[in-house]
Order: sequence, then structure tokens, then C-alpha cells
Amino acid sequence: MNFASDNTAGAAPEIMAALSRANDGHAVSYGGDEVTARLKARLAEIFEHEVDVFPVVTGTAANALSLAAIAPPYGAVICHELSHIHLDECGAPEMFSGGAKLLAVGGAGGKVEPVAVQAVLDAYPAGIVHHVQPAALSLTQSTELGTVYSVAEIEALSGIARLRGLRLHMDGARFANAVASLGVSPADLTWKAGIDILSFGATKNGALAAEAVIVFNRDIGSDLAFRRKRAGHLLSKMRFVSAQLEAYLEGGLWLRLAAHANAMAARLAAGLAAAGVEIPVVPQANEIFPRLPKTAIERLRAAGARFHPWPMAGDGADTRTIRLVTSFQTTEEEISRFLALLRG
Repeated sequence: MNFASDNTAGAAPEIMAALSRANDGHAVSYGGDEVTARLKARLAEIFEHEVDVFPVVTGTAANALSLAAIAPPYGAVICHELSHIHLDECGAPEMFSGGAKLLAVGGAGGKVEPVAVQAVLDAYPAGIVHHVQPAALSLTQSTELGTVYSVAEIEALSGIARLRGLRLHMDGARFANAVASLGVSPADLTWKAGIDILSFGATKNGALAAEAVIVFNRDIGSDLAFRRKRAGHLLSKMRFVSAQLEAYLEGGLWLRLAAHANAMAARLAAGLAAAGVEIPVVPQANEIFPRLPKTAIERLRAAGARFHPWPMAGDGADTRTIRLVTSFQTTEEEISRFLALLRG
């Protein structure tokens, strides 16, 4: 009953098999191999757009490199206060960009709201040399609270950002879960809605260690190849990262894995609701945040359940919110056991 994170899951068999195939024979190094070339072509097909693709091995690198490409050292990136780039990247976006400032805003359900973006733009007028200059807006899809931005919500935010010349970044560590949840095309959720650059995640959804920076706006990112090298993410044996991503995409595997994780989360959420458990944020992907009595939390942990506390406004002296994350490996049996223990 491990609901601590989708990072705790292993790698999908299809991806492990692809790694084995990539290990057969020799290949051109530093991304000049045939697998990486096929990957770029496949991503262009999936996203219905010509793209530049930069495989890396961590989400931190993908996010930090993406933001460095669109925010100058004197610039600022607007993001949600719960976003990974703000809370969990150890200053990497600031370091990779040479000092760009993160301007964190609130917003219900982990989403940046248009009024908050406009407030930041009003507070930091263009051309005032004493202030950082807003240069980018970063959205997390799905969000850190398990919600998803609709196409219309992204379009509304990009419309405001464009009036000031901001570029748009999407942290897609769980992008597959959002696509599976909404049932729309990857293109609709990205460049068609105004996204310039995407951190495309795979590690949380079945890969061993594989992420990619995908650039839709060819006017940016011309120096990303150099930034990636300087950051230590130009792998000599790039084919082993590209092979994971190619297998991830093959036959829609990425969406099947994400759909399973989402379905398990929906099943778990339904069981919690049936047991009378409060869930402050309605789950839309593979993360659930129920508020439980501390006695129930202790009982679940003692029985071997794994999860993280996630304090939220509204927690009482005897209750606490926890985070439950499902993955492509989560089983119905795990969920049934968890719910049975919860009911006592």
C-alpha cells in the first residue's frame, strides 16, 4: 500500500525491454543516434508541430533549463506558490537562469489564476529599472494538488501573459495524467493554447530516468543545447534516455499507464468519500488529499500504508490532510486493503 509517490513505482516492462534493445551494438554518441532522431519525429507527430527536443534525466533539469531559456537574469517567472519550481527545485531555476526571480502567487486547487497574474504585472511595470521584469509564466500540469488546467484556462492565462510579452512554460512532470484526464490532444493542451516550452515528464509514469524539454516556439531555445551541456545533461549515451521516451510513446503506452493511475485514484477517492472522508480538493488526476483523523492515520501507517502528511488550511487538532498518489503499478487490491483498514 505505497501511496507515497508515483516515483516509488518501478519502470514499465516495455521501457525496460527498450533499454535492452538499445544496448545491442554501437550508436553515435551525444544524441546523434537513430533512436533520438526517431524520438524527435515521433514527438512532432504527437504534438502536431515541429519541435526541438532535448532529452534529460531529471525533471529539475527540464524545468530549470526551460526557464533559463525564456527568462533573463533580471527577469521574473510567475508561478503558483505550491509549484515544484518554487518549493522543490533547491534554487535550480534561479541558478540556471543566472538569477531570474520566482514570483509565487496563490490560487485555488493549485492553479494560477488570471487575476493573480494581472496583479503581478501591475506591480512590476515594464521598463522600471528598479524592478525585475516579468518574463515568463509557468504552469504545472497536472498541478501539485492533483487538479488539471482545462484548455480554456490555459488560453485565458496565455492571453494575459502575451499582452506583456511573457513566454509560457509548462511543468509537465505528470503531463500524461492531465492528457488522460481531459481526453484532449497534447497539442490542444500546449502550443495551441499558448505554451512555448514544455517539461515533458516520463519518470513518474513508468520510465527509469527520462524527461525532455520540448520547444514549440522556435524563436526561443537556440542556446538550449549549450545550456544543457553546461548543466551536465548532455549524455554521451543519449540513446538510453531516448529509448525510454520512444517506448513510452509507442502505441500510446504513456496514456494507458496514466489512465490506469488516474482510474486507481478515482477508485480510491470514491471509497474515501463513501467512508465519509472529507477531500478538500476534488481529484482530477492521480493525487488525492483526504483529511483524516490522526488515529486513522496512525492505524494505517502501523499496517504498512505509506503516504506523506500534507497540512492544509482547515486541519484541526485531531485531523490532518495527507497525500495519496497512485501510479501505473497501483492495484485494486492495494486500494481495497487501504479502505478496509481505514474503516477499521
